[in-house]
Amino acid sequence: MTVIQFQNSSDTQQWQKSTLPQLGLVCITFSKQVRFRTMTRTRYLKLSDIERENALRELYQHNFQRLHDALSFCQDNKIRLYRITCALFPLSDMEDEIGANILEEMSADLSKIGERSQALGIRMVLHPDQFVVLSSDCPEVVQNSIKILEGHARTLDLLSLPRSPWSLMNIHGGKSQRTAQLVKVISELPETIKSRLTFENDEYAYSSEEILAVCQQAGVPMVFDAHHHICHENLDNYNHPSVASMFYAARETWANPDWQLVHISNGEQAFNDRKHSDLITAMPDVYHQAPWIEIEAKQKEEAIAHLRSWWLIENNHK
Repeated sequence: MTVIQFQNSSDTQQWQKSTLPQLGLVCITFSKQVRFRTMTRTRYLKLSDIERENALRELYQHNFQRLHDALSFCQDNKIRLYRITCALFPLSDMEDEIGANILEEMSADLSKIGERSQALGIRMVLHPDQFVVLSSDCPEVVQNSIKILEGHARTLDLLSLPRSPWSLMNIHGGKSQRTAQLVKVISELPETIKSRLTFENDEYAYSSEEILAVCQQAGVPMVFDAHHHICHENLDNYNHPSVASMFYAARETWANPDWQLVHISNGEQAFNDRKHSDLITAMPDVYHQAPWIEIEAKQKEEAIAHLRSWWLIENNHK
């Protein structure tokens, strides 16, 4: 299977040259247009082998089609950044390898996703769940985390998405005060993972400065999250000097600054509330210079439309 490299894609370069930030949709739509199905491990284990195969085949075909629907939705709504759900192909990592074998059989069809996203100029990224903790002091947790990342990397390969931060896998630092351990684990990761890996600052374990140091030492990009930053530092303004400072410092970790990705969310009940709000009503001024922004708000595409109605217009007049 050939993994598409987007670095020389005229379509990709066209979107990189846009003067306005591209606002990204996270996994599903607020409406029911983009939805994915799943299956629990408990239910799966109750099935016979033939029942497992039939159930997963039907589930994977369904989610594959929904992924195409997601691209269509992004195309129709002029959204050029889409975060793939990390539960796209559930149970494909089971020891019986039934799910993994089905995905291999689907590889020719799956590769069309990358081809189509390239043609549409839509960037696709992924955010593995909280079970990925590369800094754990438990070797079993680290090995399981690597196994999870290998599975996601394999999915991105099957989708013919590039082995580069263009189609990144973004994770958190995990267990605090384990910078040296984290950098060591990153250095030993297989190329399929490390070539796509990025790290994000969080509200508890790794401040912006701490995860920046990890990224600098490990040679991987940093995804700056302004809301995590203000929560961790107990700030009351997105325009605190440290927000712009960390934004620019994070940009330096990207070999291609035009690929820099940042996150934004707002507090639900108060500015420093860690729970996400329905819409985005406050933005850092420095984000006017961000090429790619994932919008982490409950109302998904409606939050993107709302931002376009005031913030991108404001940006266009600067």
